[in-house]
Amino acid sequence: MDKAKRSDGAEAVATPRRQPQRILIIRLTAIGDVVLASALIPALRGAWPDASIAWLTEAANADLLQHNPRLDCLFLWPRRRWSELLRERRYGQLWREFRALVKDLRRQRFDLVLDIQGLMKSGIWAWLSGGSERIGLGSREGSQYLMSRVLERNVEGLHIGKEYLKLVRDLGISPAHFNMDIEISPTDAARARALLDLSGCEQNYAVLCPFTTRPQKHWFDERWIELAQRLAAERELAVVLLGGPSDRERAAHIVARTPTVLVDLAGRTTLGQCAALIRDARLLIGVDTGLTHLGIALKTPTVALFGSTRPYLAPGSARARVLYAALDCSPCRRRPTCNGEFTCMRLHTADQVLGAAAALLKMSA
Repeated sequence: MDKAKRSDGAEAVATPRRQPQRILIIRLTAIGDVVLASALIPALRGAWPDASIAWLTEAANADLLQHNPRLDCLFLWPRRRWSELLRERRYGQLWREFRALVKDLRRQRFDLVLDIQGLMKSGIWAWLSGGSERIGLGSREGSQYLMSRVLERNVEGLHIGKEYLKLVRDLGISPAHFNMDIEISPTDAARARALLDLSGCEQNYAVLCPFTTRPQKHWFDERWIELAQRLAAERELAVVLLGGPSDRERAAHIVARTPTVLVDLAGRTTLGQCAALIRDARLLIGVDTGLTHLGIALKTPTVALFGSTRPYLAPGSARARVLYAALDCSPCRRRPTCNGEFTCMRLHTADQVLGAAAALLKMSA
């Protein structure tokens, strides 16, 4: 698609395409990417208000999307259940469930499928959906051969969700409505409040999100402990620790060293309840993880600590701050060269984080 350059050098919005009637977005995994890509929903809805918009994702991400009134349909890939059926050699049941999902997708007769994950697993689902036009975002691993068209994924820029913003422009859509779009159900909000009540957390609280899947993205336990203690003493905030089931052991280690300060809810909430806890917090501090992105999406005052990665430096919100100090080796992503020192994350001090948090708290007071 032809693109012009604006006078400021930025890429202009492409010529608008013919309005599709039925759109399918495919982003299967990664909480953070589903949160960032949720900005596509209002962007597509703003451009094509009469279109039916559906999303296919892994069942574990359902809470992020199923309550969104701007999304017409949500299809869930039960990856964990199907893995269990495969291990148990229940091939017949697996085949029936697989065939039912494919039939449900094809029944929609999608005329535009957006594979925004760009991997073989997502590309196969794009192809199975039967969509007449399949656009892949940076498709690789062979999935590019299943697409009608592949758009470049890599884009220079600092904006949060920049690759999805680029997709919006490439589709000829105005980015005016490109804002992350997460809805929380009243039930999840009530259950989250009940969890806080049971934990004795009756006052204003801050949320800490220390856990990720890669050690080079972690901050250090002793600094989380100092941070929690000082938030309680200097800001009179209760401090809630959030994470997934796999984070319980590390969470218990942190809590054991701050027993009177931290409320440990890591691995004890659903994703929807976790989102409700984040939305209602006075403050969130976290590393490069999906829950931190969720804080920005829900407009909670958020301090994000980046080091080996820098998914964005401009969070698109006055209620968020990104702390990032580039070194010669930054960002190393999955290939750290510091022999486990993680120097870039060590540059973040508790004083620095608290200073950023204080500015956000003052702004939201």
